[in-house]
Amino acid sequence: MTHSSAAQPLDPDVIATYRKISTATLATRLFAVGLRQQYLVGLNPVNTSMEGFVGEAYTMRFIPAREDIDTLESLHGPDNLQWIGVEALEEGQVLVIDSRDDISAASAGDMLVTRALHKKAAAVITDGAFRDGYVLADIPIPTYSRAITATTRLTSFHVADLQVPIGCAGVAVYPGDLLVGDRDGVIVIPRYLAAEIVDECLEQEELEAYLHTRVHNGEPLLGGLYPPSEQTKAAYAEWKLSRNGAVTA
Repeated sequence: MTHSSAAQPLDPDVIATYRKISTATLATRLFAVGLRQQYLVGLNPVNTSMEGFVGEAYTMRFIPAREDIDTLESLHGPDNLQWIGVEALEEGQVLVIDSRDDISAASAGDMLVTRALHKKAAAVITDGAFRDGYVLADIPIPTYSRAITATTRLTSFHVADLQVPIGCAGVAVYPGDLLVGDRDGVIVIPRYLAAEIVDECLEQEELEAYLHTRVHNGEPLLGGLYPPSEQTKAAYAEWKLSRNGAVTA
């Protein structure tokens, strides 16, 4: 177990660029480099007014609770890892909780999420459930979960580790991985790939926006519009140049 950050923060320009890219585009680009499933399937935003987030993973791992250990009194102990983890959050990090895909008890509630907000965390995510859903819906920090429940964490979970590799919604998450969330959900980008693929992702996002305009104008998909043929890509390149005020040859 470690409480320290995984690595130096990513380039702020890389973070800013990912704010322009959807999880759908990222899923396609990650598939292209051999990563088939990086999307946290089944997790939904609790605060639906939030546009999304980009941040680096700070991980928390749960194991099953045990009655002689996970008591109300244990919350006051100096070794309460859930409290320690929230207090260790750094600006821009995402608290990612491995709740074992179990929604029988809450992974966190409004107190911990509010503290994460004031620590300037980017988001709080669990593959289980939150409590105080009606409050979380109004707290200005993105939160994603499978469900809402009133049941206390102590009923089902013991916090076993911080900043170790975890599984969240069936996806491996390592400390420092980049997470991107939007109104659909959350996707995990391995840290080493974040700077490497960001420009390709932005280019695909812009290409998709161009193609969507043509489809919206009534063009059929067949014939090379989507997926784009070389002719369609050439038309996109011309369109992009014209938008940037450049003169085509």
